Amino acid sequence: MPVRRSLLAAALGSAALLCATAAPAAAAPGEYVTVDPTGRIAADGTVTLSGSYRCTGATGAAFVGSSISQGTERREGIGGSTARCDGVEHRWQNSGKPYGQTLRPGTARVQATVVELRPSGILVLPVFHAQSDRDITLVQG
Repeated sequence: MPVRRSLLAAALGSAALLCATAAPAAAAPGEYVTVDPTGRIAADGTVTLSGSYRCTGATGAAFVGSSISQGTERREGIGGSTARCDGVEHRWQNSGKPYGQTLRPGTARVQATVVELRPSGILVLPVFHAQSDRDITLVQG
């Protein structure tokens, strides 16, 4: 079960990342997502990012997706986590290994997006609640 749940979170985080690159997120009043100024890289290359968010009015499943880039490398998705859009501030934390590149301690650019997958007839459409881009410092540990 934990493997299935982590695969689902990673898939949804990747979907949020793909959707975020296709359309900008426009946060409703009072909705936001932040990225903490420091991220971590484990010895095995796993990156952990975190921050906080607030969203409201979701009628479908909502998620916080995150991605990271360093230097001129392309952006890589780093996990995804479920979001509660109840108008209260919550913490988020995503972990994952970048595919096809090695990140190193130092400056990196992170994007976090709160996206809802809202049912619309037979389709499920992405609805963006908030997005944030920030330079952070990656540290070993």
